[in-house]
Amino acid sequence: MNKADILKEIIEQRRSIFPKDYSETEIAQEILDEIVHSATLAPNHKRTKPWRFKIFKGEEKAKLALEMQSIYKATQSEQTFLEKKYQDIGFKINKADAVISIIVNFSGMVPEWEEIAAVSMAVQNMYLTCTANNIGCYWSSPKIVDNLKESLTIEENQKCLGLFYLGSVD
Repeated sequence: MNKADILKEIIEQRRSIFPKDYSETEIAQEILDEIVHSATLAPNHKRTKPWRFKIFKGEEKAKLALEMQSIYKATQSEQTFLEKKYQDIGFKINKADAVISIIVNFSGMVPEWEEIAAVSMAVQNMYLTCTANNIGCYWSSPKIVDNLKESLTIEENQKCLGLFYLGSVD
């Protein structure tokens, strides 16, 4: 099979696969590194490299789950709070083998939409690399990520665009 056929097949197979479908098999560190490296190969105007990623695994990932659940609980009124949603937040993070925060860094050198587009292309590269390695993944952008500024050490010129969940699939 030539490179174009392989690429076409990977693009056609790319799907969002959710944590409920992840297995307990750990993703090898080399594959996680390859996934993040592929993101850094995305085109970006004036070479601003506007993406910032933080990988959460193990205990750090468990803390992220608890923090997001706390934020959800604190930002909902008694009437809008849903126990199922609260539980789902923790379940999805804990079921994933790794969670990567997706941050855009606005350089001021190009329009903000170009920086967001570059980060989006970086995420597409992660999707394609996951597909090529039989890793399930999806990009989630819940409103509560806006409250994660401290744990993600988001600076004034940055914005969290969501979380990228990854897990092995059988």
